[in-house]
Amino acid sequence: MVALADFFWGWLVGSLLLGFAVGWISVVHRGPSLSKNAGLGVGGIAAVLVGLSLARLVPGRGGYWLDLFLALVGAYLIGCAIGSWLRYWVVARQSPRL
Repeated sequence: MVALADFFWGWLVGSLLLGFAVGWISVVHRGPSLSKNAGLGVGGIAAVLVGLSLARLVPGRGGYWLDLFLALVGAYLIGCAIGSWLRYWVVARQSPRL
């Protein structure tokens, strides 16, 4: 994983910045979320992918791409969380107190 971070550091930073931008410009939507079954399905798929990566069960190029995919998606999601949190913090400070 360190080799991925060393070689693809620019792509990881780009993914983080893209996530930050998306988190910043996205409007918070208070609509219906995923159903319980869909949430469990998405969580299960993510857990299987992370488990495959940690156990190193996917050899060769497929394992390399799996590790890279997980690293880029993780950086993107961290950027989204930071961007949306900072936007909430900035907007909450600018809103007038009633």
